[in-house]
Amino acid sequence: MRLWVASVLLLALASPARAETRWSLVRAYPHDEKAFTEGLIWLDGSLYESTGQFGQSELREVALEDGAVRRSVPLSPLYFGEGVTDWGDRLISLTWRNGIGFLWDRSTFRQTGAFRYSGEGWGLTNDGARLIMSDGSAELRFLDPVTFAETGRLRVTYQGKPVPMLNELEMVKGEILANIWMTDRIARIDPKTGAVIDWIDISRLTRKLRLTNYDAVPNGIAYDAKSDRLFVTGKYWPKLFEIRLKR
Repeated sequence: MRLWVASVLLLALASPARAETRWSLVRAYPHDEKAFTEGLIWLDGSLYESTGQFGQSELREVALEDGAVRRSVPLSPLYFGEGVTDWGDRLISLTWRNGIGFLWDRSTFRQTGAFRYSGEGWGLTNDGARLIMSDGSAELRFLDPVTFAETGRLRVTYQGKPVPMLNELEMVKGEILANIWMTDRIARIDPKTGAVIDWIDISRLTRKLRLTNYDAVPNGIAYDAKSDRLFVTGKYWPKLFEIRLKR
């Protein structure tokens, strides 16, 4: 079933007019190859990562240079961890099919609250004013960061056609970057119109890793705004890569 979905998605995104953002590889870092990466952010000198799978989901603080897990807190085996973002002194994380998100004190990793949403939770980021959430469809949801009420939706399209399977999200220089599940492409999305501006094809990295696990797909985008560094990784990837876009 998933092979069929991936094939249909690739056909839908294929186009002779498709543009691609060029990029260069800056550096590779170690990454826990047992981590089923669902969410990734850079904050104050550390990576914060949310991992999935029932009974294995965690929220982690990870060192960039050696990939060491500095701190972690497990989710209940009932939950499959998904996207994560920060808001003030809190971290906010999603779960897959439970319709519940969690609030965490960043300094202590103590859970301080929870909130509800309909449907599935996949990726999560913020634009400084609202939370932006994906659910595996071609729509992004906007949530109030205090009440978590849904305030709107944005349909993501490329050449007028919907782009489904939006997964991990990251705000980068006014654009929403989104992993497209089961592909090597990252969409650069205009947050005002939902149109895909361009694509970042990271298949060169997946070929470099020579991964054999079917689930080891790209998923994980983090941006260090202060130093203008963009990091990408994937589920069960042994490496995290810093890349530089050539705009």
